Amino acid sequence: MNFSLLRRQSLQLASNLAMALVLGLVAPLLGHAQEAPKLKIATNLGDIMVEVYPDKAPKTVANFLQYVKDKHYDGTIFHRVIPNFMIQGGGYDAQYKERNTRAPVQHEGRQAFVAGLKNQTGYLAMARTNDPHSATAQFFINTVDNAFLDPTPIPDGDPVKRFEYRGQVYENVPRENLLNALQLFGYTVFGKVTSGMDVVNKIRTTPTGMGGPFRTDVPKSPVTILSITLVQ
Repeated sequence: MNFSLLRRQSLQLASNLAMALVLGLVAPLLGHAQEAPKLKIATNLGDIMVEVYPDKAPKTVANFLQYVKDKHYDGTIFHRVIPNFMIQGGGYDAQYKERNTRAPVQHEGRQAFVAGLKNQTGYLAMARTNDPHSATAQFFINTVDNAFLDPTPIPDGDPVKRFEYRGQVYENVPRENLLNALQLFGYTVFGKVTSGMDVVNKIRTTPTGMGGPFRTDVPKSPVTILSITLVQ
């Protein structure tokens, strides 16, 4: 046995563990809940405090925090505001120029939903196209409970003996067909507003109309994200 090699490996492991302790990365390894990072979304209408949940949507949160670190959101606008639905931003500047983004992040809506995150009032979710795996930087804040945006639970079994969706009943459906059905994915929730819902409501009720390439739902007076910063 090569005791010298074994000793070096042991020292390296100890060093890595010490670094992990410093960075707070051992909590998930030890089965402890990760502390939710807290951020401030500073806007021209006031500040919104949020927390995000890496233990429930790890790839989504890491993606969001990287955009925060890169200052991607600074100077972007809430370009889509629908009072009894949500406010969406993080993709365009005040001249409606779209910000460059990285590759899309994998959809994590189902695991976040199972972990208890839903599209409820004050919760943050990733915006996307019809492709569930297309989310990049844009996010929205639910201004009402939007259960229809949540992933649709799929019963156990393969085939699934009985599946009901929007009033229709389907029997003996191959499980893979349901898992890959685009309309069942929902939207990935990854955080919530902890204070500043009064600011969210100011944005929610701002007058809207046409703007840039959008025909409707654009605030007539720009609502700007001045910055998003990590505060804890």
